[in-house]
Amino acid sequence: MSKQCDRWIHPRRSRLGGAVFCLLLVLTGKAVWAQGGEIPEPSRSSLSELEEAGHQVTCWFVTVPYGAVKAAYAIGGGIVGGLAWVVTGGDMEVAESVWIPSMTGDYIVQPQHLTGQKPLRFLGVSSDAPSS
Repeated sequence: MSKQCDRWIHPRRSRLGGAVFCLLLVLTGKAVWAQGGEIPEPSRSSLSELEEAGHQVTCWFVTVPYGAVKAAYAIGGGIVGGLAWVVTGGDMEVAESVWIPSMTGDYIVQPQHLTGQKPLRFLGVSSDAPSS
């Protein structure tokens, strides 16, 4: 690569750009919707704007370590589930009994989790399991 291309791929600039993007995302409170269409209006609760901003910031700071641990757990579950599938001769029930709890669940902490409106599920549940 030439020197001119190297200056655009510098690791510090990438981190700085990512940090600026995350900061703008947190400060504006806007989410990007992959499906397109209209973005639904958030429901107003009895929380003030300052409390809502505090919940958003807290969620972000809690999600960083929680998401890292959840992702590591999911990767480990994927590996163990794959090994279980191989050892049992391709038995999908055994593999899915490891994959579903480890790979599903919540990866991001949301304000509803902090206020108790929605439970935070580290372990996922299968779709055919009874809901509580």
